[in-house]
Order: sequence, then C-alpha cells, then structure tokens
Amino acid sequence: MAQSWFKHALQRSALQPRRQTASLAVLGMFVAIFIGALYLSQASSTSLLGRQLGDLIDERDRIQQENEALRAEIAGYRTVERLLRRAQEMGFAPATNDTLRYLVVEGYNPDRDAVVIPVDAALEESLPEYDESFLGWLQQQWDALVGQVERFNSSESN
Repeated sequence: MAQSWFKHALQRSALQPRRQTASLAVLGMFVAIFIGALYLSQASSTSLLGRQLGDLIDERDRIQQENEALRAEIAGYRTVERLLRRAQEMGFAPATNDTLRYLVVEGYNPDRDAVVIPVDAALEESLPEYDESFLGWLQQQWDALVGQVERFNSSESN
C-alpha cells in the first residue's frame, strides 16, 4: 500500500511543472496589472497636481496684475495736481504773506552750533569696572552650587 501511494505521488509530480509554470504566469500577470495600476494612479495624481499648480500660478499672476493696477491707481491719487484740487475742495487755500503767522519761541537760536553734552565725571566714577573672567564666573557658579548643597543638607538634618 505504501508503494502504491509513492507511485501515485510520483505520477502526480509529472504534471506539476506545467501547473507551476501556469501559476507563475498568472502570478506574473497579476503583478504586472498591479504595478500598472499603481503607475496609472501615480501618473494621474501627478497630472492633477500639475494642473492645480498651473491654476495657482495663473491666480498668482492675476492677483499681481490687480496689485499693480491698484498701485497705479494709488499713484494717480498722490499726484500734486490732484492733492491741490482736493485741498481746495476741502476749503484750503495757498498761503500768502498776508495769511502767514509766525510763532516766536524765546531762547531758540536757529543759527547755533551743535553742542555735545559732556558726560558727568561723577557718573563715570560710580560705574564698576568690568574685570570678570571665565574662571571668576566659574568660581561664582561653583560657590553658588556648594551653597545650595549645604543649605539642602542642613535643611534635611533639621
């Protein structure tokens, strides 16, 4: 009985290379279809993004043109002729010698020379001289750390 099973297994194996070849061909076809679908998906998303980018560039260009048109309009409002006309509409008139009024400020001399105010010598003497070095700073930090440790140890012992 064992021999008949062995013979049967050997006879079945003669057909298996054809099945394996067909299975590999079908598997290869599915892999190719899957890779093709991924490629098409990627290509369509890339083209969609490209189209969106083109639309955004067009919108940016349109907005820049609008901005330039608004700048030109603002420049037109700032012309001297327009400002003078607007001032006249508001009731302003050009100044004449009859309408000018001068304000006298006592003690003001427009022809004086520029004066440099001297630094107060007492202020210079009261400022401490900077003489800190890295080693001095490091010593201060070490002393502060040692002081904290001592305070911590003394608070624990109480």
